[in-house]
Amino acid sequence: MYESIIEKVKHTHRHLRQQALATMFDEFDIRIMKLDQTGRMTKYSKMAESPYSFFRGSAYLFYSDVSREWFPYHTAEDRPTWVQGDLHLENFGAFKDENGDLVYDINDFDEGCLGSYLYDLLRMSASIALAGGELELDEHERIEAIEAYAESYYRQISRFAQREEDPTKLQFDGENTDGSIRKLLRKLEKREPHKFMLSVTDGSRDRRFVRSEELEEVEAGTRKALLAAWKEYIAVLAEEREREPRFFEIKDIVVKKGSGTASIGLDRYYLLIEGGGAADALDDVVLEVKEARVPVPAYFLPYREEFWREFGHQGKRVAVTQQAMHHEADPFLGYLTVEGKQFYIRERSPFKKKLKLSDLEGKKDFLEALEIMGRITAKAHARADADVENGILAYHSEDEIAEAMGDKSGVFARDLALWAVSYAKQTEEDYKLFLDWVQQGAPAAVDLPFPGER
Repeated sequence: MYESIIEKVKHTHRHLRQQALATMFDEFDIRIMKLDQTGRMTKYSKMAESPYSFFRGSAYLFYSDVSREWFPYHTAEDRPTWVQGDLHLENFGAFKDENGDLVYDINDFDEGCLGSYLYDLLRMSASIALAGGELELDEHERIEAIEAYAESYYRQISRFAQREEDPTKLQFDGENTDGSIRKLLRKLEKREPHKFMLSVTDGSRDRRFVRSEELEEVEAGTRKALLAAWKEYIAVLAEEREREPRFFEIKDIVVKKGSGTASIGLDRYYLLIEGGGAADALDDVVLEVKEARVPVPAYFLPYREEFWREFGHQGKRVAVTQQAMHHEADPFLGYLTVEGKQFYIRERSPFKKKLKLSDLEGKKDFLEALEIMGRITAKAHARADADVENGILAYHSEDEIAEAMGDKSGVFARDLALWAVSYAKQTEEDYKLFLDWVQQGAPAAVDLPFPGER
């Protein structure tokens, strides 16, 4: 008798959570992202690979959950900072900055907006817990890993708040990193700068993109619209720097296929521009033009009228977020509007590379990488108040964050770690519900294998 009642409770609990997941997927993937059946199938196939992949593709579920929870470490609602918005292990990577220095930093700002710093730390900590599962770490080791990240963040923010270090001058390169991150940077130092260019273009003097499964011909109407909108981008860049008009002459345009899980359904193009105009055309530049949508956190965090007045154009929002949070931002960052859609533009750097979980060499290496990522996160949050002069933030972010974290770093780190491990368990349960939901035929025609059947 009691067993029957308990089973009914369990069934109802699972059913209600699964219904909440289905509602969230339908709202964001169909109504907001407007994914067709093929797009959903592609996205859900990627999400089905593991709980970590599911977590990466369902940021809206994460924000729906955490925005309704109470945490003691939030900054005041009227004291937000720039947040990356989708912080996880694979949104850090190596690339060359505006000064040509090879650095390791945050490399994705599509979900950037204003909010409490804590949301970045919560999402990053949950990703560490889930990644720890893939690295076969036990619960104690996962807690240790999250604490290493959180303690590193805490110490770095404290140094900024005490004016011992300047967030606008701190960067991470081959000299002040360790382990796999240093190896990644050292390896990239040996990369031929024209390797990427030669891999995506032909060898002719005029140089064009080589069409492939990833680089497809752009429709004539879209090409015409891109060319017409190009002056908007040039005007944006002209406010920051001057170049010869011929430098930005477009030589070729292609559609870029193959996106990250969260980017499925967004239009993306590669543009080849003239660059310096050398005879061998090896100084051409590849620019990525990527569609920008309203950031996921914005649907759940407090609405800020002044923010949306300034950043109604989503391409501008992404570009300004990166400029605010990076030490030396991409010099090609800009934005434009094409056929009613908003895009941001950045250089497709030949030196861009992520640190994958498979690159880590054991627990010690993982902890060293997390300590560096903690410092990078602190630097990005503290640097965001560079916009004080522009009227976006009228205070120093590091001061507000330091006060919110309190004076006990160990307690702060342990609270974050215990929450993240608990949320990772919820995500693992959600992952099972997601697979079950898809196998039941919702959405129709999406046929995913269960883990182990791939």
